[in-house]
Amino acid sequence: MYFDLKGEYITLQQLLKACDIISSGGEIKDFLYENEVYVNGERENRRGRKLYKNDVVSFYDTRITLR
Repeated sequence: MYFDLKGEYITLQQLLKACDIISSGGEIKDFLYENEVYVNGERENRRGRKLYKNDVVSFYDTRITLR
């Protein structure tokens, strides 16, 4: 899946909401605790992690590439 970045960056929480992975910001802590989320191949648990163009977020069989 590709996500077209509108500004300079987007936070991990905003990305997951925009892609309908989570429905509200309150779900992010549980989601990150219960799932192994990777940004560019490294485990990530910070909801405010800034994501930039060409970053790749992956979990389970889902892969989101920012462009």
